[in-house]
Amino acid sequence: MAKGITAKEPHKLEIRQHNAITTARYEMSAIEMDISFFLLSKLRADDKPGTKYQISVRELQEVTGRQWHHGQFLEATSALRSREYVFEDNKTVLQVGLLASALHRKGEGLIELEISENIRPYLIDLKNNFTSFQLQAAFMLPSKWAKRIYQIASQWKDIGETKIYSIDDLKVILHLKDPKNKEKEQYSSISLFKKNVLDIAVEQINKFTDLRISYVLTKRGRVFTHIRFYVNKQTIQQLPLAFDLPTDDVRKQNARTILDDLNIIEEKLVNKILYDENLLNKLFQFSYKLKTDKIKAASNPGGLFLKIAGLV
Repeated sequence: MAKGITAKEPHKLEIRQHNAITTARYEMSAIEMDISFFLLSKLRADDKPGTKYQISVRELQEVTGRQWHHGQFLEATSALRSREYVFEDNKTVLQVGLLASALHRKGEGLIELEISENIRPYLIDLKNNFTSFQLQAAFMLPSKWAKRIYQIASQWKDIGETKIYSIDDLKVILHLKDPKNKEKEQYSSISLFKKNVLDIAVEQINKFTDLRISYVLTKRGRVFTHIRFYVNKQTIQQLPLAFDLPTDDVRKQNARTILDDLNIIEEKLVNKILYDENLLNKLFQFSYKLKTDKIKAASNPGGLFLKIAGLV
């Protein structure tokens, strides 16, 4: 039976993952990362081997504010089946995939995922060594490298600064460089690495997440060789999330909060929106675009939503 997620305080939901995964080498697209984050949020330490984790495509789209067609989900889960995490220490190199299987239920908008048992200990071993980062923030970051750097920064958020990474090691973690083939490297120029990876990641993390980060590059001789990130916590306005809805209660509660913020309080109008699936979807999409500056409505955002929804 597929396992859901308890719908308690969804806006405070966090992913907790072993630090070995935060710094493991792996390559994923943004959609693959979002599916992985959603899957990781459902894991519990007492889950039995073979547990299936159910993901609702609708919920994932509402949370991320992005729309994908069925073929993209098939491609993403297929890629997740083949991509590997690499864990290396002085004695061993472990190569392991995240997913053992992915079952798409046609016409239902549901995906059931089973994780590989060899990776489970890294996902659920939280006793001493883990990174905790907010699921909402992870979804909000458009850049896949911002998502990875956010995970790394979250590992050090209680300290205020990361360890000093060699730029080569960071590129390996971000899958921008093959440690066995020096010729396989993206953004070998430091200026391009800063422009296309670091600066974009810093801008997005500072805008969308609970962290504010910066970085300093250091040289050996004339060449930049090392980097350290500085990490501070910041308070952000929480976006409404809707996870694992055995009933519609959580979704309607989130929607009512948005309507209150928009000063849409007339009960008849509120109920019309709450009990119309199309209007609810429009409301969540409007809220996401408003809070990420994709829609500008400084004076009367509530009125703008009602106009867009065809209610005035």
